[in-house]
Amino acid sequence: MIGVSNVSLRFGKRILFDEVNIKFTPGNCYGVIGANGAGKSTFLKILSGEVEPNTGGINMTPGERMSVLKQNHYEFDESEVLETVLMGNQTLYKLKKDIDEIYAKPDFSEEDGVKAAEMSAEFEDLGGWNAEAEAATLLSNLGISEDYHFRLMSSLTGNQKVRVLLAQALFGNPDILLLDEPTNDLDIETITWLEDFLADFKNTVIVVSHDRHFLDTVCTHVADIDYGKINLHTGNYSFWYQASQLALRQRTDRNKKLEERKKELQDFIARFSANAAKSKQATARKKMLAKLNIEDIRPSNRKYPHIFFEQSREAGNQVLEVKDLSATLEGQHLFKNVSFEIMKGDKIAVFSRNSLAVSRLFDQIMGEEALESGEVRFGVTITPAYLPLENSEFFQKELNLVEWLWQYSDNTEEDFIRGFLGKMLFSGEEVMKSTKVLSGGEKMRCMISRMMLQQPNFVILDEPTNHLDLESIQAFNNSLVDYSGMVMLHSSDQEFMNSVANRVIEVTPNGIIDRYLHFEEYLQNEDIKEMRERMYSVTA
Repeated sequence: MIGVSNVSLRFGKRILFDEVNIKFTPGNCYGVIGANGAGKSTFLKILSGEVEPNTGGINMTPGERMSVLKQNHYEFDESEVLETVLMGNQTLYKLKKDIDEIYAKPDFSEEDGVKAAEMSAEFEDLGGWNAEAEAATLLSNLGISEDYHFRLMSSLTGNQKVRVLLAQALFGNPDILLLDEPTNDLDIETITWLEDFLADFKNTVIVVSHDRHFLDTVCTHVADIDYGKINLHTGNYSFWYQASQLALRQRTDRNKKLEERKKELQDFIARFSANAAKSKQATARKKMLAKLNIEDIRPSNRKYPHIFFEQSREAGNQVLEVKDLSATLEGQHLFKNVSFEIMKGDKIAVFSRNSLAVSRLFDQIMGEEALESGEVRFGVTITPAYLPLENSEFFQKELNLVEWLWQYSDNTEEDFIRGFLGKMLFSGEEVMKSTKVLSGGEKMRCMISRMMLQQPNFVILDEPTNHLDLESIQAFNNSLVDYSGMVMLHSSDQEFMNSVANRVIEVTPNGIIDRYLHFEEYLQNEDIKEMRERMYSVTA
């Protein structure tokens, strides 16, 4: 068990946490959510002892071991990969080093032998003799093959280091596991493995993530940071979101009788409990929902941007034709001979084990990159809009937000631009902020505003959830579900892909796989799994 008592934290005049009291118990996974800047990562640092609160303290069951996903990718550069994972259990690792040092003594004595035997017995009790095998298995499951296990961490790429540090955090069955954005830089197969691992994990997990599918799969509770407080809710993210939205609608409908409101909430809980049958933690979650007090469901104070896409004209049946496109990197094919057509009504999830392949494909389609082969032809009625992976080139000039958005608008009225920015949560004097000092999330909201002004009937989106908070992601997701135009979407947010798309295109070095399926159905199809392995393994 771990919790905090009367914790407060200030930075100057800003109050991040105000007299917070909360307890996390074994057998549960807690998803910590909150708007950007609410203090999610800081709260995990308070729990781990990295940040000292102004008042209050941390309560932890004596003798329990905490493991934290490290964020410094250079911390272990001088260590071997397998050794770095073993460091996840410092007690075990130190014992191993001490035993090795004793046996390495040139003047090894009988007394040393007795001490080494005692330490070896303790090492065995801690599972030490199986530790390297467990660490190696974790690494392999996270996509780090045996070829890398005895290399120095400094020789690994950033993506590989992320996976090693995740293995370090998971190693040795910690009593309390703190994970800050554990799915970053992971492919879908690895995320699925991590979801299964955490769903079977018997101890306490506290996780910060913007991946809604991940939160829905692993979380039994949501810890919502809002106005300096942390409120605990039973259920996963989707349940919290839908319940809070229902409570908000009820609050605005002041004439609704109390019994009617209660019945509506009870019906909602019953429906959600039935849907939970698909979850890996269905039984436990249904029991918790059955005990849920109606009064515990409260509306959220979150603000959601108003994202909507109007079309300047109706699209015809022919949207896009792609023929024989190819792309290479350092002599290796990212993809080759890619051909497909997009017709009216298509919303396509595009993905690859190498995300660079998708970005290159999108850039070629939109004319941002010269074609190595083939051709791209848009239908005559099509007005496309593109949200690229990198947006820094759009923010080179010294402009405030009004001036920046004005560049992309036919409407010259300042009130129109201010109103548009207000829908995207830029209000008051904030609209005069320089684009040079915008955060990643603010830049992304600007780019979405620019797209909306284009009134497209076909949108191409490369990682649209990058830097966005959960509120903006949810609003963006909802807008694309309602959007009647065509979509090509590449996202690490599996819920985004699954809820929006009715078709999947997977880009491999040896062509594409193209199916009219929802994303989740595509991933679970056994015949497609076999085809995917062939498409990635065959040599050109």
